[in-house]
Amino acid sequence: MKCPFCGSLDTKVVDKRETEESVATRRRRECLSCEKRFTTYERLETLPITIVKKDGTREQFDRAKLAAGMLKACEKRPVSRQDINKVVDEIEAELRNAEATEIESRKIGPLVMKKLKKLDKIAYIRFASVYKEFKDIEEFQTELVKLTKK
Repeated sequence: MKCPFCGSLDTKVVDKRETEESVATRRRRECLSCEKRFTTYERLETLPITIVKKDGTREQFDRAKLAAGMLKACEKRPVSRQDINKVVDEIEAELRNAEATEIESRKIGPLVMKKLKKLDKIAYIRFASVYKEFKDIEEFQTELVKLTKK
């Protein structure tokens, strides 16, 4: 590792720790030439996930966009931002565990609805009404009946 102060390649690791949730390894290093210390982080490089939209266009998976949609559904509900972030983490993990790096958008909606149904039924029905494009009150009622039967 190159020292950011003097440029020397002679450094040693003084301390090594996993970050919270083990997403990175933090290394405290010391330069053997100038004796200054600095920190480096080692993270797993992941391939980007591409979302294939209904119209065939492609865009990169955006955690913030997913979280924003869920926040809207959970607005004025007793659901914390931490709960939403946890669900977004779970969904992203499921997408990354898929064999393909291109995922159709129609596969994400059901994942979100499944998670929201467990988290908050009102948020679920709000999200479902937008995702499933309810056209009238009957479609809304049909979904409510399904929800109450389970």
